[in-house]
Amino acid sequence: MRLRSFLAFILPLLAPGASALAADPTVAELVAAYPEQFAGIEGNDLVWRDGTRMAISDGIEGKDFDTLLDRPDVDDMFVIPYRPGPPAAEPGVNEDPGRIRYEPLFTKLYGDCETGEVAPQMRDVPWLRGKVRFTTANGAADALEAVVADLRELPPEMTKYLVPSAGTYNCRRIAGTDRRSMHAYGAAIDINTEHTDYWLWSKPVGGLYPYRNRIPFAIAEVFERHGFIWGGKWYHYDTMHFEYRPELLPSGR
Repeated sequence: MRLRSFLAFILPLLAPGASALAADPTVAELVAAYPEQFAGIEGNDLVWRDGTRMAISDGIEGKDFDTLLDRPDVDDMFVIPYRPGPPAAEPGVNEDPGRIRYEPLFTKLYGDCETGEVAPQMRDVPWLRGKVRFTTANGAADALEAVVADLRELPPEMTKYLVPSAGTYNCRRIAGTDRRSMHAYGAAIDINTEHTDYWLWSKPVGGLYPYRNRIPFAIAEVFERHGFIWGGKWYHYDTMHFEYRPELLPSGR
């Protein structure tokens, strides 16, 4: 927690790029979040139960924000901490906790959709109306079912934000990038776009994107309780978007 508190203090003082920091405590949370996948950490190696070793740090410091997104290592995923609970303020410039993803790690966690490894792991999950498809890998579909059960307990006026779902599994790249979307792993869900906002739908003012959100936090709180992060906590906001990232929400386990 000391590392997270330090980052929360120092990130607003940094230029748009923040250097990758040694993050052993948070990488340990990654191991704890997926116990069936990881055997532990040895030196600079993340050790998988099948014997695969994955370097935690690539040794490159001083990465700017775009490099963190496009060429991260495992450590870099924890540079910007995700803060669960009601937002204290709008996200700072380039404060996008969870958008930095080391793609080889997620491909090994969920499979490669382009080679047909993801689709066989999908199953139907009842939504508030109808159903959605979600991956069973790493307990993600079970976590979404728990989300739905809690969403049903919210006041009826919340349903308009959630129904219909705007989609889950989609074997695609993030628009305008070569980076694979979490939807490509079947581990993300978008809610009703009629009431959501996306940073690319807005016009920058003075070179910055003004924050916009219409989703009640009560909805995001339910998702966070079961290991999902919310794109409404990003500077590059995507308020329809929730993705299963229990490693970033250790208090929720």
